[in-house]
Amino acid sequence: MTITKRQLPTFLRLPKNSNLSQKLMLIGLAITLFFIFLAFFAPVFQAWGWLQNPKEFLSNPIQNPPSAQHWFGTSRLGHDVFSRTIFGAQAALQVVVLATALSMIIGVPLGMVSGYLGGRLDKVLLFLMDSIYTLPGLLLSVTLAFVVGRGILNAAIAISIAYIPQYYRVVRNHTVSVKTEVFIEAAQAMGASTWIVLSRYLFFNVIQSVPVLFTLNAADAILVLGGLGFLGLGLPEEVPEWGHDLKQALEALPTGIWWTTLFPGLAMTFMVVGLSLLGEGLNEFVNPRLRRENGIRK
Repeated sequence: MTITKRQLPTFLRLPKNSNLSQKLMLIGLAITLFFIFLAFFAPVFQAWGWLQNPKEFLSNPIQNPPSAQHWFGTSRLGHDVFSRTIFGAQAALQVVVLATALSMIIGVPLGMVSGYLGGRLDKVLLFLMDSIYTLPGLLLSVTLAFVVGRGILNAAIAISIAYIPQYYRVVRNHTVSVKTEVFIEAAQAMGASTWIVLSRYLFFNVIQSVPVLFTLNAADAILVLGGLGFLGLGLPEEVPEWGHDLKQALEALPTGIWWTTLFPGLAMTFMVVGLSLLGEGLNEFVNPRLRRENGIRK
């Protein structure tokens, strides 16, 4: 009896001669996984005594430079910068994942329904999404943040509105091109309902670019969240958040207190770079496969 070695699915297998974009994708994946690790295990590290409570400040000296006791120094209020930087990753991931998931949950079904049914519904949704898409994302998020207030869910809602049109347009265009395929016409001829066609035959054929959009939107959402926090519209003040910490640090920066600005800014930069590299790598990985499949289909 011969034993066959199990192989990874085709989608997960990288070519042997990987190019620069694929190598950068692996770097972005490593950076992203590192921040996810920090976000998940920050409470565990605090319970073990490795991290100070990010909300504790009365027992710490004020504006101390980096030292063995406080690796990233302390802020003007006495917060441990290292602890708040680590816990800031947790807050950023919570808001960003929730925001991008909300926009995906709304945009993908609307794009499928609009592209498949067409007609007046398609025209109305196109007009609505194009109107939202023309507005600057940060301005729209700031306006909504004024309305919904602070909080993780509220910040996610304020950020997610700007990304719904992107999912809608990508999925709608894919749906318009796929709905004329033979297998869709065969399903319609056999009497399949609209729900069956959308869920069973269209869904997995029109979402190939959604993971790419998800990572790229997540990178942009971190910057938007930082902007909201800098303006005092993001999360509550007691929640460690990079944008709010940067706002607090600006007042001390002209006096030579550099560490309260440097480390939260670096953390935000590295997370954005990691997600951007991951998204660009996924785009280079998915799009050639889509072009190849379309060429074979033709």
